Formats: sequence, structure tokens, C-alpha cells
Amino acid sequence: MKKYIILGAMLISGMLFANEGKPKLEIATNNTVVATYYYDNGQIQQKGAFKEGKLHGEWVSYDVNGKKVAIAEYNNGQKVGKWFLWSEEALNEVDFLDNKIVAVKNWKTENLLNN
Repeated sequence: MKKYIILGAMLISGMLFANEGKPKLEIATNNTVVATYYYDNGQIQQKGAFKEGKLHGEWVSYDVNGKKVAIAEYNNGQKVGKWFLWSEEALNEVDFLDNKIVAVKNWKTENLLNN
């Protein structure tokens, strides 16, 4: 299961650069630029910031229908903090420290709905 979580985290990271469309860019505070990527249907695909050309802060990914599928955290291009990945079957939490996975947790959707 850990392999699937790691693969999912890597795919989310890779999606940032796979989008062929140009993002909408907005200058924000603290020398950051907020980028919003869109699907062809106009829904937001991803939104997050760059600082000095590197991923920085919270990045949120959505599916083509606008449902949140991932939240990731970057610090100066490094994966940090808690990442959350949602699927139909589970909620996955991946903890990063210095760009390395230090813990993985998984909750089945059926267990979340029953609590």
C-alpha cells in the first residue's frame, strides 16, 4: 500500500508540469506568484504558489468535476509537511520532512463515513 501512496504523491507532483495549458499567474505577497491551472472545461485543476521559481506553500489539486483530490505543501521546492490524497476508496496522509517520506497513514472511506 505504501508504494501506491508514494506513487500517488509523485503523480500529483508530476501533474504540475504536465499541464499543456498556460496557467493564470497573479503576483502575491512575500515575493510569490500564485499559479492557477485549468482543465479544458474551465474547472480549476491546481492552484499554488511559486517563490523564486520554486514550488512554495500549499498546492491544491482538483479532479475535472471540481472535487478536491490532493493537498500538498512545499517549502522552497522541497516537499514538506502533511500531504493529503483523496480517492473513492480512501484518504491517504503522507508526511514529508526534507523532501523525504517519513510516515504514511491510510483511512478507508467506509470507516470515515461510519465515524
